[in-house]
Amino acid sequence: MHLDVHHLRDFYYRSQLGRAAQKAVRDELVARWGDAHGLSVAGYGFAAPLLRPFMARASQVIALMPGPQGVMHWPADCENHSVLVDEARWPLANDSIDRLVMLHGLETSDRPMALLDEAHRVLAPQGRAVVVVPSRTGMWARRDITPFGFGRPWSRGQIERILGECGLTPVGHGAALFFPPSARRFWLRAARGLERAGRRFGPERLGGVLIIEAIRSDEAPRRPGLRVTSRRPLAVLDGVPQGRAQPAWRRAAEPENGDRRAGQ
Repeated sequence: MHLDVHHLRDFYYRSQLGRAAQKAVRDELVARWGDAHGLSVAGYGFAAPLLRPFMARASQVIALMPGPQGVMHWPADCENHSVLVDEARWPLANDSIDRLVMLHGLETSDRPMALLDEAHRVLAPQGRAVVVVPSRTGMWARRDITPFGFGRPWSRGQIERILGECGLTPVGHGAALFFPPSARRFWLRAARGLERAGRRFGPERLGGVLIIEAIRSDEAPRRPGLRVTSRRPLAVLDGVPQGRAQPAWRRAAEPENGDRRAGQ
């Protein structure tokens, strides 16, 4: 289930709870990537709230927004950097993206494997992807007053497994949103302190979202199922004698030698 882009915009840019959530997740991303100087950066889903810190130093920043969600002009105060895409067909060249972040993309996808295959395609060799998904054990996935209450929540084992099957090797993990999903002033004031304490002392399972970083692997993706033991294509006429043998229907229609002599 995809949320409408206007609902996502209103949450992150027009509510105090959304701004607090934006800062918590964005700080974690910047801590991993720095300012991405000279790199090409892309975000899929509704990753625009996380991309703003990279606008000044990255060589390219683009926000990919899925069709069922809709698209909006972003950033609002300058030229547009967003585009509407099919989740499995992005208008990007192979090996063209150095850093990719997904927010509100994987948990609402109808074809998560195809989506991650597309991410693998556009990532440069040794390119890095960060996937932000609602945690199955966190408080945020249990309430639908925020966008993290929609779609499929994940466990760390599940997300790392599907990443590995799509050729993305997990190299780091973390969590964010340790404060409750509440718009009450007390919790909003305490949000920054709770985030610092949660990242330093709190168990990962208490975070509202899981943040998994993966690197593109050059090995062939490993998928479940039967393996192909022989790649020799099956010939259509395998087992049939080769040569200029007459068709069966003609052999059946012609008389035997003895019959021909008898008729002469």
